[in-house]
Amino acid sequence: MHILLTGGAGYIGSHTYIALVQAGFTPVILDDFSNSSPLVLERLERITGRAVLCERGSIADVPFVKALLERLQMQAVIHFAGFKAVGESVAQPLKYYDNNVAGTTHLLQAMDATACRTLVFSSSATVYGDPVSVPITEDFARGHTNPYGHSKLVIEDMLAALQNSDPSWKVAVLRYFNPVGAHPSGLIGEDPRGTPNNLMPYVAQVAVGRRPFLNVYGNDYPTEDGTGVRDYIHVQDLALGHVQALKTLKANGKSLTVNLGTGRGYSVLDVVRAFEKASGKPIAFEFAPRRQGDVAQCYASTTLANQLLNWTAQLGLDAMCTDTWRWQSANPNGFE
Repeated sequence: MHILLTGGAGYIGSHTYIALVQAGFTPVILDDFSNSSPLVLERLERITGRAVLCERGSIADVPFVKALLERLQMQAVIHFAGFKAVGESVAQPLKYYDNNVAGTTHLLQAMDATACRTLVFSSSATVYGDPVSVPITEDFARGHTNPYGHSKLVIEDMLAALQNSDPSWKVAVLRYFNPVGAHPSGLIGEDPRGTPNNLMPYVAQVAVGRRPFLNVYGNDYPTEDGTGVRDYIHVQDLALGHVQALKTLKANGKSLTVNLGTGRGYSVLDVVRAFEKASGKPIAFEFAPRRQGDVAQCYASTTLANQLLNWTAQLGLDAMCTDTWRWQSANPNGFE
């Protein structure tokens, strides 16, 4: 069964590619490499032992995507292609609405035209805005504190409207919490361009000597140690969540929306201490003012994912840090 992975050469997409191969699917990557490296493809071949099917192009090119879906008789799409940096979205909102919202609209047009109407969508816990309490369940009121989160919320609404207009659409909306970690081979991992916007790759770059210290944004949040608390999920667990979502859509044909997280929150300083243990390196840090758009704490209720997908995250913070360090120490400059 051919499955199209938009943005499949990226961090989460590449790990999901491996999980799909191991589950017996035939994934096909579609990527414009605007935020990923073509070197990922060679690494995926080494891990899976098979040639990678990849098309270079944009989800916004409707005729191109339509032809690709038809040529390979795609059975479903897993949609990763999207910009994801909160800070950048605040500074450049139009970039995010164009790429994330308009790009997804064009992808859906191509899918609809070819009757490929099974979709697993990469959403985000940012659609919950600043939650009134934790853990967060899927029926919480949605909101947003930045344009990135708003773009995901708009896409969710667009998908709901599409399903309402045509019941043949089968959609799994997966609300990620904070993906971290790397493949245990150390061959692929998170390789952000420029200054990392997320905590774990920044910590890893400090540990490997690429950056002098970590900026901890805010130490006056209403949390145990004053730093922000997040639900970190190993990318390996997240990849398996996509496989389970795809299998579930194919088995019962019912659309679903679930959180993918561990159900536990860790503070910034928890992560720093765990990474020091995993790497054997001291992590220098300095406190800095809060960033616009950040929230105090955010972690998931995972009950619904357990029930609907028969999926539970298996890997804890120590494994997340150990695997990240294996990747970063073996690839101090990422894929360069």
